[in-house]
Amino acid sequence: MLSMIGTCVGVGARADTAAYRQSVEKWRQTYEAQLKSDGGWLTVSGLFWLHEGENSFGSGPLNDIVLPSPAPASAGTFEFHAGHTIVHLKPGVVAILNGKRIDSGELHADSNADQLVIGDLTMYVHSSGDRYTIRLRDKNSQLRKDFTGTRWFPVDESYRVIARYVPYDKPKPIEIQNVMGDTLRETIPGYVTFKLAGKDLRLDAEVDGITASFVFRDLTSGHETYAASRFLDTKIERDGTVVLDFNEAYNPPCAYNPYTTCPLPPPQNRLPARIEAGEKIYHHAAGAVGH
Repeated sequence: MLSMIGTCVGVGARADTAAYRQSVEKWRQTYEAQLKSDGGWLTVSGLFWLHEGENSFGSGPLNDIVLPSPAPASAGTFEFHAGHTIVHLKPGVVAILNGKRIDSGELHADSNADQLVIGDLTMYVHSSGDRYTIRLRDKNSQLRKDFTGTRWFPVDESYRVIARYVPYDKPKPIEIQNVMGDTLRETIPGYVTFKLAGKDLRLDAEVDGITASFVFRDLTSGHETYAASRFLDTKIERDGTVVLDFNEAYNPPCAYNPYTTCPLPPPQNRLPARIEAGEKIYHHAAGAVGH
């Protein structure tokens, strides 16, 4: 998920309404700019499942991984074995890995550093459960060119609620599915409890340092909002207080892009309430590929 912690409104404070709305709108503009950037999710334009042995890649149609032009017709191979991926480039192919031109090298799965760059194309290894893929980014992707813009509910401060973080006695291992049907194994250290529209609710939290992230679904999902899930990020204060600002709930990458592997919310994160706040369903351009 994006680690884009939101508005700078103090815990427990009721913000000046105009200033608060402005801060949320600024957050949304930053979110959309990141989405449209050279490294944003709109540039992801391929997801290729690796098989044991050699996986050829290039723009030629007989490759295992077919790249868009003007990539070389036969660029090289990804040698995959037992979760390890070694790239071998054909002579004369100019490719950069970790800032250096290479002829061969290892790409570690889900590493921000191990990105193979050929022209405007970037490839890296991504794990989806127990399966591995080559994910392709293309600065000139059609999804990026056809992007129609994000859509949001009006800012409503009643959806900015104060929650309490409660650690589990022991971190809880869980298995969840992603949109590709793969099983993801996560460890959940705690949850938050809060009240919204008169209902007592809770959400399991993924925690990294002081950042808490949530994958959730609610009664607007599949109607006004994206069916699979939405995401929300915030921070945990030292006293365990957490601000949940659903005005900054945002779509997972799979709302825009069919080449992504978004997690689905566990049953305990499917809220029996309508969260009429945050990002709405994305409308693809007519004829565009996508969910």
